[in-house]
Amino acid sequence: MVVNTRVLEWAETDLGVAGEVREVVRAPAAVLSTLGETVDPTSPDVVRLAADLVATMRVSPGCVGLAAPQVGVGAKVFCVDVSEHPKTRGHHGTFVLCNAEVVSGSRNEKAREGCMSVPDFTGDVKRPSRIVVRGWLPGTGEEVELEAEAFEARALQHEIDHCDGLLFLDRAAGAHAVYARKTYL
Repeated sequence: MVVNTRVLEWAETDLGVAGEVREVVRAPAAVLSTLGETVDPTSPDVVRLAADLVATMRVSPGCVGLAAPQVGVGAKVFCVDVSEHPKTRGHHGTFVLCNAEVVSGSRNEKAREGCMSVPDFTGDVKRPSRIVVRGWLPGTGEEVELEAEAFEARALQHEIDHCDGLLFLDRAAGAHAVYARKTYL
């Protein structure tokens, strides 16, 4: 995996604003199944949203990513930080992307996923385990492309799905691949 140093060096202090913790919405909230709007990553509202996403992720036990729709905002903005998760191999630390998309992916693998917006269930979801993602950093509006593998790749795709109005339940192989959550965080 080639690490994008610009993304790795990004810090929430780059936003220049302190984030506030927001309430996480749960399914079946309509915003979770609605395609998010493309945003201007340099907009002060988007920068504040980015800071709020990071702040909310930080106070949520076990959370490795959070998308704008999960805090009730229909926008293509999300944060990810898998650095403390035991399944992590390589990572880019904490970062926020706007209008992100998967450019390429390979090596599909099935793994269990959970979600703060679907707290009572987990599910087996097949996703590429190696991806290239393109997005824009909030504040500067700088376009970045990064390669991610394994758990970070899964987290990125999960958050991009949220921005596209999809939950992991929409990607599960069927009812037989959805399970009652055993551990509550």
